[in-house]
Amino acid sequence: MSFRFSRLADQLERVLALAERALRARVGPRPDADFFAAHPAFRWDARRGAGRLRAIASPQLFDLEELVGVDAVRDRLIANTEQFLAGLPCNHVLLFGERGTGKSSAVRGLVARYAERGLRAVELHRADLLDLPDVIEQLAPARQRFLLFCDDLSFDAGDAGYRELKAALEGSLAAPPENVCIVATSNRRHLVAERASDNLGAGLDDAGDLHPSETADERLALADRFGLVLGFYGFDQATYLEVVRQQAARAGLDRPWEELRAESLRWAARRASRSGRTARQFVDDCAGRAALGASGSPSDPPPGGSGGGTDRPIA
Repeated sequence: MSFRFSRLADQLERVLALAERALRARVGPRPDADFFAAHPAFRWDARRGAGRLRAIASPQLFDLEELVGVDAVRDRLIANTEQFLAGLPCNHVLLFGERGTGKSSAVRGLVARYAERGLRAVELHRADLLDLPDVIEQLAPARQRFLLFCDDLSFDAGDAGYRELKAALEGSLAAPPENVCIVATSNRRHLVAERASDNLGAGLDDAGDLHPSETADERLALADRFGLVLGFYGFDQATYLEVVRQQAARAGLDRPWEELRAESLRWAARRASRSGRTARQFVDDCAGRAALGASGSPSDPPPGGSGGGTDRPIA
């Protein structure tokens, strides 16, 4: 009997050893202190099986002072980041709003401004949110402070990463370490696609109070777990033109302002969008044509295009 027990124990020990090796292979090697000190931005890479943090060699950072038309939002975001860097109570952040209005640029600007004070950014794609506990575990021992950056975030019903993110924000016994702040950007205020059928279960109680359905409550639950929710909205014409003027000066465009003004408004009308991205695309087009010695008005957008796309990521 004891022989059989000993043999079973040996087999179990081998199984546990194999499981531990498989787990280490899945998570990848732990980064050392020099790794985080040498770079301001990272991404989680799970494309080759073993998820691991990789440094972004040339991150596309941004000057926060170049954000136009969102002064109040920018200042609130800066204040929350200052609290985070000082080890004071702060909130996880959701930046939502129309495309091209500066949501991702604001995050890149925080890294540019505070990298010397130890702020780092880790870019995590929606498909990798299942690895969120592993990512947080690797960041916890570091002395730097990390913005865990989820760009252009939205979920459909049944997305596996939804519950991992919700638990990390609030609700898990293992809360994120104090050196991790989650920052997400989205075009959706509520992050999860809403359908009319979600509200079919809503009703009135005996006192006449309206109670939403449990499905609707569940779809609102994720956004509600971000303590700081900041909206970025489309520009009015004056703000859009100010961004065009600023970008044109930076690009060194030597053209009369009235000419640039008229062309930039036509460009925005074709794109059906007045935003920082639209202004930048217009100026890039003008600068490129000028460098080639071309003349004439900006070309039309590609068929079917609206000038949308996503904000530039950190990389």
